[in-house]
Amino acid sequence: QVQLVESGGGLVQPGGSLRLACAASGSIFSINAMGWYRQAPGKERELVAVVTSGGSTVYADSMKGRFIVSRDNDKNTTYLQMNSLKPEDTAVYYCNADLVTRSSGTRYRSTYWGQGTQVTVSS
Repeated sequence: QVQLVESGGGLVQPGGSLRLACAASGSIFSINAMGWYRQAPGKERELVAVVTSGGSTVYADSMKGRFIVSRDNDKNTTYLQMNSLKPEDTAVYYCNADLVTRSSGTRYRSTYWGQGTQVTVSS
């Protein structure tokens, strides 16, 4: 069984910063990509940023230059540094991992989601 646990959300003023973390645990053989998505009230879930096992990154256009995604492969953890936050960044942020588990000698590749962490940008 695999768990993704996010932390670091909260209330911040416009222009402020927050750092989210997501730790993966369980019967993990390897992790391919880890990333962040967000969902604002009344809107669909959207990509924020993704980082591969090799360190390559992909960002949504509206986050480029403000957000930085990174990962610590030894800790199976990904981070999202969010700077210059705007009220429109308010959403529930979800961690996502494309990973491989191993059971009885068989490997399984699946996508897992965290429970989400609320980020509110407001004065």
